[in-house]
Amino acid sequence: PQKVQTLDIRSFTIGDAKEQAQFVKQFGTGLQEYGFVIIEGHEIAPSLIQDCYGKAKAFFDLPLETKKQYAVANGGGQRGYTGMFQEHAKDSKQPDIKEFWHIGRETFTHKENQNRYPVNVWPDANVDGFRPAFTQLYTQLETMASTLLQATSLYLDLPRNTLADMIVDGNSIIRALHYPPLAPEHFKSGAVRAAAHEDINFITILCEATESGLELLTHDGKWLSVESGPGQMVVDSGDMLSRICNDVIPSTTHRVVNPPGAKNVTRYSMPFFVHPHSRCPLEVLPTCTSTQNPAKYSPILADEFLHQRLREIGLVKA
Repeated sequence: PQKVQTLDIRSFTIGDAKEQAQFVKQFGTGLQEYGFVIIEGHEIAPSLIQDCYGKAKAFFDLPLETKKQYAVANGGGQRGYTGMFQEHAKDSKQPDIKEFWHIGRETFTHKENQNRYPVNVWPDANVDGFRPAFTQLYTQLETMASTLLQATSLYLDLPRNTLADMIVDGNSIIRALHYPPLAPEHFKSGAVRAAAHEDINFITILCEATESGLELLTHDGKWLSVESGPGQMVVDSGDMLSRICNDVIPSTTHRVVNPPGAKNVTRYSMPFFVHPHSRCPLEVLPTCTSTQNPAKYSPILADEFLHQRLREIGLVKA
C-alpha cells in the first residue's frame, strides 16, 4: 500500500556520512514521490507544542467580538486574526470552515530587513503568555526548516546552504488554526475544513494536529490519508520550491476532510509556512534543468509571487 515515509532527522544532524547521505536521498525521494514526509527525532519539546496549542485554544474560545479586535484591516490576513469563511482554495468558490491566527518574524539577522514585513499583533492582554510561547516555537521551527532545506539542497546537487540561505529573515509564518465542529448545513453546502490546495511557500512543517483529516493527492489521482503520531512532524513541499526546482519536486495537492459523524469534533492545527525573504528572486535552479526538462518558469520575486497567490485565495482583494 502507498504510504508516506517516516524519517528520523537525527540521522542527518548527528549521523555519520553514510546516514546523512541516506537521509538526503530518502527525504528528497519522499518529497518527489508524495510531496510529503513525516519527520521524527526533532528537538522541539512536546510540552512547547502543547503549550502553544493551549494558548491557541484559549484565544479561539474568546468571544467573537474580542477576536475581531485582533483582525488587521487590509492586512491580507498576514498577521493577527482571520475569521471564518474568509479564505478559499485557489480553484474553489466555497470558503473554508476555519479561523486562524498568523505569527510572523520577530527577530532579524540583518537590520535592513526589519521593516519589510507586517508587524505582529499579540493577544496577550486576553491570553497570558501567548507571545513568549509562540516566539519560542517560531525560532525552533525555523531551525528545523533550515536543516531540512539543507538536505533538500544536497538532494538537488546544490551547495548545502543554497535554500537555507534564502529563508534567512524570510517571511515565514506560524498559522494557528481552529476548525470547529461542523453544523449540518456545512455538509449540505459542500464547504470543507480546507478544500484541495497547494501551499504557496517553500516547505511547510506541521506541528502534530489534534485530529486527523489531512489527505494528499497521489500522482495517480488517489487521496491518501497522512497519519502522524506523537512527536512526529509532517513536512510538505510548496509552490515556491517546485517553481525553483522546475517541478523536480512537486507541490502536492492536499486537503483537510470533514470527519465522519462520530468524529465531528474540533480540530486544531499549527502549520509553519517556510518562506524565503521577500526580495529573494525565485529562479529555476541550475541543477534542475536539462535538455529534456528546460526551465519552465521565469524569475519572479518571492513577494510578488506571494501577493499574486494571496489574491487568488481571497485574502487580498484584487
